[in-house]
Amino acid sequence: MADLTPATRPHLAIPDLPLSVRSGRTLLALDLGTTTGWALHGLDGLITSGTVSFRPGRFDGGGMRYLRFTNWLAELDRLSGPIASIWFEEVRRHAATDAAHVYGGLMATLTAWAELRGVPYEGVPVGTIKRHATGKGNADKAAMIAAARARGFTPADDNEADAIAILFWALETKGGLQ
Repeated sequence: MADLTPATRPHLAIPDLPLSVRSGRTLLALDLGTTTGWALHGLDGLITSGTVSFRPGRFDGGGMRYLRFTNWLAELDRLSGPIASIWFEEVRRHAATDAAHVYGGLMATLTAWAELRGVPYEGVPVGTIKRHATGKGNADKAAMIAAARARGFTPADDNEADAIAILFWALETKGGLQ
């Protein structure tokens, strides 16, 4: 199983959203990477967030991180689900080749997992997430963390902050619905 950070904490859902959005559906937001940020809007309306590491072990084969990611998604779906919708940060440019390969593998794994279960998913452009969270489409990591803190969260890092921002974007612009 993947390693969860101790940053996992429940938070109340946005009180001014309609009850149909605040409860009854499990929504998942992801910032895909070796350290994946996640935010989950549970059936009870609580929001939980954290990070999970898919760093390969010393003796792992090349596909182990993707198998662990698949198992993590299945466990999340079993414990908190069923997951009704998934949003993820849609990255169009990576600074490093390895990061691009990891992102592509995780995205392929995520979309295949969702397709097999009939779960709708949508990529959200980086600039859209940043603009919604901070007002600036090119906000830096510190600004994203500050935006999450302004909403009452204490993200462990920018990955968790980005996932929180994606979830709030989905709730506030899409009503949590696909």
